[in-house]
Amino acid sequence: MNRPKLNIIISISDQLLALYNSDRLIKSYPVCTAKNGAGELFGSECTPRGKHIIRAKIGAGQLSGSVFVGRRFTGEIYQHGFAKSQTNRDWILTRILWLSGLEKGKNRLGQVDTMRRYIYIHGAPDELVTSTPSSHGCIRMLNTDVIELFDRVSVGSSVLINE
Repeated sequence: MNRPKLNIIISISDQLLALYNSDRLIKSYPVCTAKNGAGELFGSECTPRGKHIIRAKIGAGQLSGSVFVGRRFTGEIYQHGFAKSQTNRDWILTRILWLSGLEKGKNRLGQVDTMRRYIYIHGAPDELVTSTPSSHGCIRMLNTDVIELFDRVSVGSSVLINE
């Protein structure tokens, strides 16, 4: 079965991810981007702009709330009390869409490499997906939304991140 070629456009200013089939909007999802704003530099904890692709899909079949560290399932399922007891932890839950930049010198290679910065579209505790940017650079989504998106897109799907 041939899947349609879907593409994603993320608006940092609107905190919104839009899924398209060619020019036709399929669905929009609320997201949460970096508290440090837009930027590409390694160590900046900013959300990188520009053209990307989904390089890898991680977490297929895991339960909603599955906790990942280093792109590996830890065996934990997130509970609401976890965030209060582990305030410094960057929660990566449910599914991971690992991004890779396509624009040399902007978001690919050297000190601006999106993939080497481990920038993902991923699930997060639902209470952390607000209209206020607060991530460490990744694009956070509600867990039900990231499962739906994960099941629709493919490795190689294009992702454009705009301010």
